Amino acid sequence: MEYYVYILYSEKLDKFYVGHTKNVEKRLIKHKQTRKGFTSRAKDWIVVYQEEYKTKTEAYAREREIKNWKSRKKIVSLIENK
Repeated sequence: MEYYVYILYSEKLDKFYVGHTKNVEKRLIKHKQTRKGFTSRAKDWIVVYQEEYKTKTEAYAREREIKNWKSRKKIVSLIENK
């Protein structure tokens, strides 16, 4: 099984969202349809970055690492240097 860490971007909100999933495309559709939570505030989310991992545990650990940066500059740098 493959798991992914992904970063979404909303131009409307000028915000990033970091998550992990088995299927990035299906997860993006859910983010755009959801009526609750952070991503429900905009419908223009696009995938700007993703990394692949062999296990869910690895993907989740990487998601937490990126979220713990709490730094837009580091996220932008990660995306630009992919």
